[in-house]
Amino acid sequence: MRYALALDLMDDPALIAAYEKAHEHIWPEVREHLLVQGVLSMEIYRLGTRLFMLMEVDDAVYNAQAMAAAAQSNPVIQQWEALMWTYQAPTPWTPAGEKWVPMTRIFHLAKA
Repeated sequence: MRYALALDLMDDPALIAAYEKAHEHIWPEVREHLLVQGVLSMEIYRLGTRLFMLMEVDDAVYNAQAMAAAAQSNPVIQQWEALMWTYQAPTPWTPAGEKWVPMTRIFHLAKA
């Protein structure tokens, strides 16, 4: 399954540059956490301060709630998330206490 998610960044060029630099080589523990949770691939795109994440997951393994629980019990993932939150900001549509929020697909083109 594919998920499209959105999040914003702080409107500060230095913080945006630091966020991008942090993603040049994510921590090995973060990579392993994602893979163990069934994430097959992940891409993050940026336009200004808006981030767009495209995530492909293994439906037999991936469970958003289980992934969140695993993240909460892993101090290294919590450290990464705290660091990322210094750069990130919720979108105007993000519920309180959440970060990345799912986007709604409104169009799809596929060759028949």
